Amino acid sequence: MTQNKTDKDSIYNAIYDLVRLVPEGRVTSYGAIAKAIGAASGARVVGYALNNCHGMNPPVPAHRVVNRKGLLTGKHHFSPQERMQQLLEGEGVKVVEDAVTDFDKLFWDPITELAL
Repeated sequence: MTQNKTDKDSIYNAIYDLVRLVPEGRVTSYGAIAKAIGAASGARVVGYALNNCHGMNPPVPAHRVVNRKGLLTGKHHFSPQERMQQLLEGEGVKVVEDAVTDFDKLFWDPITELAL
């Protein structure tokens, strides 16, 4: 069964709204966003949504969303690829070999942080 355009738009907008809440200097994961919007197994959908958010207004800080291990797996959707790391480092997040250092310390869990 495929989702209609309205369902997809609604899910994507929920993702964008939540990602906009990730504080500067913090990171979250695709899975944490999915779980917070009620799509616990929808990490891939979060990735699809973030691949389509570049240039949106208000901006969606997609660079703050990494995989569950803190890896910059979405960097391939930035131009140039180094842009994701540059944006994170500009916010004080240290990245070494495509991984956020102190990931556990910097991790922002929307369910906990927003008491969802």
